[in-house]
Order: sequence, then structure tokens, then C-alpha cells
Amino acid sequence: MLAVTAADHPSAAGGPVAVLANPTAGRGRHLGLLPQVLERLAAAGRPVRMLEARSAVEAQAACHEAVAEGASGLVAVGGDGTVHLALQAVAGTSVPFGAVPAGTGNDFAVDTGFPADPLAAANVIAAAVRDGRSHPVDLARVTAADGTRRWYGAVLAAGFDAIVNERANRMRWPRGPRRYDLAILVELARLRPRRYTLRLDGETHEVDAVLVAVGNCPTYGGGMRICPAADPTDGLLDVVVGGRFDRRTLMRVKPRIYQGTHVEHPLVRSYRARTVEVAAEGITTYADGERAVDLPVTITVVPGAVRLLR
Repeated sequence: MLAVTAADHPSAAGGPVAVLANPTAGRGRHLGLLPQVLERLAAAGRPVRMLEARSAVEAQAACHEAVAEGASGLVAVGGDGTVHLALQAVAGTSVPFGAVPAGTGNDFAVDTGFPADPLAAANVIAAAVRDGRSHPVDLARVTAADGTRRWYGAVLAAGFDAIVNERANRMRWPRGPRRYDLAILVELARLRPRRYTLRLDGETHEVDAVLVAVGNCPTYGGGMRICPAADPTDGLLDVVVGGRFDRRTLMRVKPRIYQGTHVEHPLVRSYRARTVEVAAEGITTYADGERAVDLPVTITVVPGAVRLLR
């Protein structure tokens, strides 16, 4: 993979390393490590600036401000949600990015080569900052029907998993993981294939499906290999479609997603494309586990859209 040096991105000239940390990521289990993470990042010889934010909106604004002010790097300490916020600011810019996995799901960080251990990841990032080294990887750019654009790094879900997430987010009871479990039960009872129109590099496919995922990376949901062959350096998106599953078949196949063997099921189809258009009625998509936009959407891979500090 191509390595980019400090001479290739002027932001590496000497600005601070900006750090976005989510203290609630992973239910706070890595919160005590944050001082050590910051200490290790400081070993790169650059000032380390913690970004202050009390909400996702403030966090994203703080990241954009740090990039605009010439940060030498942006580091997200948290899970996929924190990474997703930070990517909105660095995508398509010369500011390199580092991910310290500290969440419940760390799919983008692990899939793009950062160590799963937060302190080890901080060491890798610090070494890359010190050496002025970064590696470009692809991102996916989502465009909604109203022109809204958003980036994601790992996977966009537009099927059963997205529907479950939307159900869980609307529920006020119970709290914690049980809310998601209850949402699964509710949506399983309502399960039905939906008609999707997919356009893959201009070729139209009409499908009845239960699962639809568009991956830049292989995994989502904390290690589920929904798009097992996806490679964030190949300039392509992987599209995995699970067809007319009934409840019993879906529950039998779903555990196989952790190993990526679900793609061998006769009702599953896999495709690759640079541009993917997805349309269906009544579905809100989730990208990197975060609520994104309603279908229809156009998803385009942007090669080398972000430079990783590793």
C-alpha cells in the first residue's frame, strides 16, 4: 500500500494533534485509559489538543474546526460512532486520521489495520505522526435524495439490521442491550422481504430481500463479517443481498455472519461496484452503526479519501 509522507500533506507541518474522545464508548470500560492514550500520543513531539464537545453535533463541529485550523492529525478515541463523526471532517482533506479502538464496535479501526488494544493503537499513531507517515484508504460517500452527503468507513446497512436499529432507537423502554433484543423480536414478527431496486455501476437489479449491506470494509456490529471480501483499498464497494428469508432461515443464517460464511447460502448474492444506488420504501439506513439517511441513496467509493496514521 502507498505510504504518504509529511511532504505530501501540508497539515503535517507542525499543528497540534486534535483528539476527539467519547467517554461513554464501550460503556466507559476504557475511560481510565484516556490519560495514558494522550501521554502516548504526545510522545510524537506535537502538542495534543483535546476537543471539547457535549453532543454529536458539537463533536462534529469541533472536528471540522480542528481540520480547518491546520491540525497535524485528528485522532478518534472511541468506537465506530466516534470514528464516523471524525471521518466527516477529515474525508477528502490532507489531514491524516488515527483511530484508537475504545468502543463496543471498532470495525473500521480494526479492519484498516489499527491494533485492537487502545494503547498499542496510540503508539502506532504517535509513531506515524513523528515520522510524517500515512496510508490512504477508501471511504464511501452517501448522497441522499435531497442532496445531503455523508461519509462512512465500514458498512451501510439498508435491510433488517437497519430496521431493527430504527425500532430500538424509537423505543423508550427497556434501557440498555435489552432494548435492542426486544426490537429484534418485534421486527422478526413483522419480517417480510421488501422490493429493492439496485443499480450497480448503471446495471439495474430488482430484488426481494431481507438483508442489504454495502461495505467498504468487511465488518459491522462489532465483528460481524457481513461483507467478508470487502477491501478498503481496492476502489470498490461490496454489496451483499440476503433474499427471501423467512424467520427461521434468517435466524439460522445470521450467526454465520460472524465468520462470513453466510455468503455461501443460496439465497445470498454478492456484487461489486464503484457506484451503488439503493431504493426501497420505508427504510432508514445506518452507516458505521449510526443513523444515516432514508432510501433512496447513491453510494460512491472514493479511493484514498482518508489518510491513516499507521
